[in-house]
Amino acid sequence: MTTERAFATYESWLNHPGVDEATRSELRAIADNAKEIEDRFYKDLEFGTGGLRGVIGAGTNRINRYTVGRASQGLAQYVRRTAGDQASIVIAHDSRHGSPEFALEAALVFAGNGLRAYLFESLRPTPELSFAVRHLGAAAGVVITASHNPPEYNGYKVYGPDGGQLVTGPANEVTAEFLAVDPFEDVKRLSREEAEARGLLKWIGAEIDEAFLQAVASVSVNPEAVRKVADDFSIVYTPLHGAGNLPVRNALAAVGFTRVTVVPEQEHPDPDFSTVKSPNPEEREAFTLALELAKRANADILIGTDPDCDRMGAVVKNDQGEYVVLNGNQAGALMAYYLLSSLREQGRLPDNGLLIKTIVTGELGAVIAESFGLTVMNTLTGFKYIGEKMTQYEKTGEYAYLFGYEESYGYLAGTHARDKDAVVAAVLICEAAAYYKSQGKTLYGVLLELYERYGYYREHLESRTLKGIDGVAQIGRIMADWRDAPPSEMAGVAVSKQLDYSHGLDGLPKENVLKFILADGSWFCLRPSGTEPKIKVYFGVKGQSAEDAEAKLQRLIPAVMSRVDR
Repeated sequence: MTTERAFATYESWLNHPGVDEATRSELRAIADNAKEIEDRFYKDLEFGTGGLRGVIGAGTNRINRYTVGRASQGLAQYVRRTAGDQASIVIAHDSRHGSPEFALEAALVFAGNGLRAYLFESLRPTPELSFAVRHLGAAAGVVITASHNPPEYNGYKVYGPDGGQLVTGPANEVTAEFLAVDPFEDVKRLSREEAEARGLLKWIGAEIDEAFLQAVASVSVNPEAVRKVADDFSIVYTPLHGAGNLPVRNALAAVGFTRVTVVPEQEHPDPDFSTVKSPNPEEREAFTLALELAKRANADILIGTDPDCDRMGAVVKNDQGEYVVLNGNQAGALMAYYLLSSLREQGRLPDNGLLIKTIVTGELGAVIAESFGLTVMNTLTGFKYIGEKMTQYEKTGEYAYLFGYEESYGYLAGTHARDKDAVVAAVLICEAAAYYKSQGKTLYGVLLELYERYGYYREHLESRTLKGIDGVAQIGRIMADWRDAPPSEMAGVAVSKQLDYSHGLDGLPKENVLKFILADGSWFCLRPSGTEPKIKVYFGVKGQSAEDAEAKLQRLIPAVMSRVDR
């Protein structure tokens, strides 16, 4: 959308009789701010890695009742076309500003199109929505969430009948549907009273909660180890003001954990996430209060989940007794090793086992899985691609999915869902810690053993936030620079391979991602974020020792970033 078009769209919103007075007042307030008008209207929200996501406010490039209604109308049309007019859609939401209202708006639009809407009565974890779509045999699902974004954001994730987020093809079809919808003229909706009276709005809750809990608890592989140390195993948990509080606590209790302490200041939903700079368990700062509590309680492990409870972070004690935050690659490798070694010990490891990870995830988990005889597959970034592979092999039976993960703290054991699940991840990593404690070990000690056995892997992520239309252009220039003039060496090491995923490598969908493999096995990858105004640069190395790996990493990072930042 051009700048001129942005201002024309602004005027059309401002003057349309279908716009409510609160929205009109918000638009009037920016009448003299050309930059703000441009940013709000220069484009329509589009499906990224995690669906639609944007700042809450008036405009086509914002999350509001009109963009939610438009997306819902487009999704309803797609579902009626592909699944028939008797289909149903499940809707859940997190604790963010506007989430309950946006969820109800979506449900009433689906009802207005003759589709049955199953709406959770209060906030629920994203993985429970994925589970519910499968459990209820629905044609689609929606979660109103912006995951771990700052509080001014919200979003609209769409799921298919398999319980996985829509991948490129279906997402493009839904996008085409909703872009053809006039948000003020074409959106069909019923009142709540009429939708309920006609049986097109169904409220759900406890029954799905119980079924989901049972599915999560079934992933446990050593419940006896938990019972053995339960009285002497302490967990500190923070839901970071989000949807994880009750589900995570109930799941931990279901497998036998009895000493779970929740960070009181972060226990209850808070759309402002007022105790943290960012409600993101990837960032150590989010664990500040939890760490204080863990030190007082001498906790064995500290876990945290993001607002929609699909990402889980863990903090463990190192060999000096200090708490250290595990990164996503480390936690994923530990869970994979614990799960696979337990299954093998019990004679339950299938011959056709499968581990799936993303192309920007570190290699330690893959090497571990291969040592257990598993097939390892890589997907593009976004758990929807892992879910797509799970569904594919569930139908063919060619592989038995055991574990999938991505470096950004997303993990799934079990096949009850098709999205990353912080509830099951919390259970699995706490059970692993309890199991190793029963053997006189710690998770950190096991991690050191894995490095010694498989190699000293190190990873790192750098990101640059580049907002607005100018930021989009700058990210485009950065990617073009590396694509058009690829380096022959980096940090004194030859580049042995350039992978340009915009061509659709290895049977994967086309995506604007570049990955460079160096002659010593190190790699780095440039990827524009699909959910935030950022370009992300991922790094991975393998060394002969911890010091060697760290030295390689510290040479590679500045060499790459000096070119990104120039």
